[in-house]
Amino acid sequence: MSKNQEYAEKYAGYAMEQMRKYGIPASVTLAQGILESSNGQSRLARNENNHFGIKAIQSWIAGGGKYGLYTDDKPNEKFCSYGSVADSYEHHGRFLKSNQRYADCFQLSPDDYRGWAEGLDRAGYATAGNYASGLIGIIEKNDLYKYDQQVMAEMKAKGQAFGTEQDSNVVDATYSNSRGINGSAVVDGNYSFPVKRDEFLLVTSPFGMRNDPMDISKQQMHKGIDIQTKQDNVLATEDDGKVVAVNQNAHTAGGKSITVEYPRENGDKYQINYLHLSSIDVKVGDEVFAGQKIGVSGNTGTRTTGEHLHFGVKQIAVDGISRDIDPAAYLAEIGQKGNIQLQVLSNGTDLLAKYKEVVPGNNPSIDTTLSPEDWMKKLLASEDSGVNMPCCDPIMELVTTLFTSLMALALQIDGKSDEEKMQAATNSAVKKQVDLSAFMPSLKECRLTVQDNGKLLLQMNDGKNGYSHELSASEINRLRSILSDSGLSDADKQQRIAGVVSNVLLAKQASRNYEQNAGQQENQNLQVR
Repeated sequence: MSKNQEYAEKYAGYAMEQMRKYGIPASVTLAQGILESSNGQSRLARNENNHFGIKAIQSWIAGGGKYGLYTDDKPNEKFCSYGSVADSYEHHGRFLKSNQRYADCFQLSPDDYRGWAEGLDRAGYATAGNYASGLIGIIEKNDLYKYDQQVMAEMKAKGQAFGTEQDSNVVDATYSNSRGINGSAVVDGNYSFPVKRDEFLLVTSPFGMRNDPMDISKQQMHKGIDIQTKQDNVLATEDDGKVVAVNQNAHTAGGKSITVEYPRENGDKYQINYLHLSSIDVKVGDEVFAGQKIGVSGNTGTRTTGEHLHFGVKQIAVDGISRDIDPAAYLAEIGQKGNIQLQVLSNGTDLLAKYKEVVPGNNPSIDTTLSPEDWMKKLLASEDSGVNMPCCDPIMELVTTLFTSLMALALQIDGKSDEEKMQAATNSAVKKQVDLSAFMPSLKECRLTVQDNGKLLLQMNDGKNGYSHELSASEINRLRSILSDSGLSDADKQQRIAGVVSNVLLAKQASRNYEQNAGQQENQNLQVR
């Protein structure tokens, strides 16, 4: 019996269980395990029970997940450590199921191992070439498809459907960092943050004076905080709340909005305002509780430049005098009351830190040493990133590294202040775009965008025509090697990157000229005829 077959027989039960729960072919899971763990003999597999090379992201660590340090793309990278091999298989299944990049695979039959292997390859699961043929070769050489057939027969006999068990209401704390009802950041059920997040809320515009987003030549007082969202459920923040105002008119300044009021023991009241919603699930007079969905975030209203949740807080004293307060102060208050361990970050700074009471042993340290590059990496790995790159996916690791390195170099060249760099990093991550104009001053426009499929799109404009080019794997590797070369100065890197971009531009211009000349020649031939 070969080592591949020995591995398959030992772990087939785990792979078949993932097939029942998520609809992933057992044969494909086993083949991936064989490749990623060297038949269970890699250091990562032996020491950490990690058979799929999944790295430990911040939400895993914050949720109590263990990890080991190993050298991969760079020294001392954190990889998930599991209590058992079964846990590794379960995490792998959940990773594929929750990642939109692999959604097309789940439209295939659970026994279509060829389609799955090719789908994973197309989606960029691995950077190595011929990944699909490698998986298929392992499956067919070792008859691993027999495990798919067993599960198919079993499920048919029982009349059960694939991929339904993951919808169970039972939440395994090993893999989830959610707390309490509706998956919101609620610990004791009495308090909640306004949207669910595993690690931090991203604030794109804090409370205070700012440039008016509708007219940057003017200053305005921003009476709330803008939280980055994407069609999120918006949640009531406390128990015993009452809806005191609802606006269904999407064409007002704040668009569709809700106001919820909470009483205080001293007779004061707090009114919480949610603006720019896409839909509303409550009406005036409704009583709400912490974590209850009251609407969905959106981009309604005449004073908005993109989807976000404007979250405002007004304090109304017993004598009727009201004042707008920093929502960060309110969130710090309910966060401590409910023991909610989430940060609220704006350009790398935790807005709650200055409002938190010092409680010995109950105040986690705040990292205030983030560089713009570190901040961007944190953003790209978060739920709020426009790029939304999973950092345990090899091809996306490559794209993330290139994206952040290009951004860091562009900021150095632009000579921005540290504050401007942090803001630029936020904008770049949210918009999933890096401005490369500093590298190519002769062009009217030059930017690199991460598309929804994870591919990098280079967009250029020479003042006459616009050109778009999807970077190939070799071009990505070329750019990455330039950026990672410690022997090159920033100026050298800029020059070499400009050379890569120029080559792409010249090829695009030559192609367009050829097409135009060919079209003119064809028209002339038609006229002669």
